[in-house]
Amino acid sequence: MEETIKKIITDVGKYYSEKIAEYGATPRGVDWNGEKSQFIRFEQLSKVIVEKGHFSINDLGCGYGAYFDFLSAGYADFFYFGYDISESMIDAATARNSGRKNACFSVGSKPREIADYGVASGIFNVRLERNNEEWWEYVCSTLDLLDQTSRRGFSFNCLTSYSDADKMKPYLYYADPCRVFDLCKRKYSRNVALLHDYDLYEFTIGVRK
Repeated sequence: MEETIKKIITDVGKYYSEKIAEYGATPRGVDWNGEKSQFIRFEQLSKVIVEKGHFSINDLGCGYGAYFDFLSAGYADFFYFGYDISESMIDAATARNSGRKNACFSVGSKPREIADYGVASGIFNVRLERNNEEWWEYVCSTLDLLDQTSRRGFSFNCLTSYSDADKMKPYLYYADPCRVFDLCKRKYSRNVALLHDYDLYEFTIGVRK
């Protein structure tokens, strides 16, 4: 499975590098529809954060750093580590945030630091040619990684299997929210939230430790 995951990371990294080359540092450059849905998505992911004071956070699949912008508008004291498998994404994120002392962007598929929180937005969507079971193994492996590198909790989103059938695309992965919730509840924490009430064809899971 390790070799399969390496190949997945290579293929998905190429996919997103092509997207940002085509659309630039915009929501479409990270394969989202627009800023409004991106903001809603970030709101859901951030519900796992309970600190009013300082906290640190790993953003796995950070793209061009849009979530850092969101956090900067709402939180006064935090340190952000952004990771992405696309070098082009990290180049864009670094260029946009040069001089920001509370952010560090790195190329990679694994956080190098243990942070208070971890988030992953959109990284489980684009499966390309992989079958469901191969992709599920990749999802499970990545959730283990988020768990291992987060002290207080982590959150992530997935496209939902409850999407309208005529709008579903074969190269995307639509997860069963009940299966994902059950995995997180049994494996990571008693305190797990499933958010599926915000009008996008996806859901967010928040795990608090």
